[in-house]
Amino acid sequence: MPKAQANGIEIEYESFGSGEDETILLIMGLGAQLTQWPRELCDELVTRGYRVIRFDNRDVGLSTRMARRTADWPDALFSLMQGKSALVPYTLSDMAADAVGLLDALGIKRAHIAGASMGGMIAQHVAFDFPERVLSLTSIMSSSGNPLLPPAKPRVYSLFLSPAPPAHDRSAIVARGVKTYEILGSPGFPTDRETLEQWVTRDAARAYYPAGVVRQMAAVMADGDRRARLRRIAVPAVVLHGEDDPLVPVAAGLDTAANIPGAEMRVVQGMGHDMPLALVPAIADAIVAAAERATGVKRPPAPEPRFAEPAIEVSPATALAPDAEAPVFERPEKETRLRRWWTKARGYFARFGK
Repeated sequence: MPKAQANGIEIEYESFGSGEDETILLIMGLGAQLTQWPRELCDELVTRGYRVIRFDNRDVGLSTRMARRTADWPDALFSLMQGKSALVPYTLSDMAADAVGLLDALGIKRAHIAGASMGGMIAQHVAFDFPERVLSLTSIMSSSGNPLLPPAKPRVYSLFLSPAPPAHDRSAIVARGVKTYEILGSPGFPTDRETLEQWVTRDAARAYYPAGVVRQMAAVMADGDRRARLRRIAVPAVVLHGEDDPLVPVAAGLDTAANIPGAEMRVVQGMGHDMPLALVPAIADAIVAAAERATGVKRPPAPEPRFAEPAIEVSPATALAPDAEAPVFERPEKETRLRRWWTKARGYFARFGK
């Protein structure tokens, strides 16, 4: 796959479809490589009339690794958890500038931006930091950064407390990756274990760099509350979220949509924090819905479904008015427990944040 010079770093990317078509730029989440955007989704979007670009964020996959340390990671992350400022090597704004730099390198003036999880946060930044470059926005299983949103499910914490396996222990890496998929996965659309092992083995062979995950996590934690900035977004937007997301609860998606003027909210029953192949149609529909609101219909979906999967139930799409009242959340009762968890996690960050 090719690399592009963008924003002072090298970005590994992959392009599908014709350069004559409007571009959909896909931004992946924390520690996730471009391969975690399903190839089937890219192909589906191409059949709908779009060029699709997926890429590795900095510090993951085959893009530039930001190895130089600029802070004491355990103390910096713990400070962020306590609501204090901390020096981080880069921010989500920097990562949004990477995405725009990739568009520059490819000669693309404006694009439809879609992001998942942390990638959704970066996509939000692109929309409000670089509004002249954005045609539409799709924020998938992401958040507004509201500090009063509900926390992740307790079973998710163990994923971050257990140290990442060493690079030479491929079997341990695969086992951890499969466990992660199983904990975060969609209960209504489970992926079989053999497929999960194939995905994890593929990604581990391509690149393995746990230190980059720590720095990306610091960028997320340092970003804070984006609600005021979300209210500046003026392009068509769709927010897609799983009703059963254990990492980023659906309340985070609802809050995101409530703070983007005119955003359309779609909640998928049975969806967790992953992209099983059964949900490719629902994800494609959300991205295309935002794109078509911006620039019109390019190509209708195929009359015959390409996926012989269970029926997908999506809650009725709701377009929220610009003055819609955002949900009000009380401070989570588990906040103290979460801080204790981060205290225990400091040893992990000290080991892998270098």
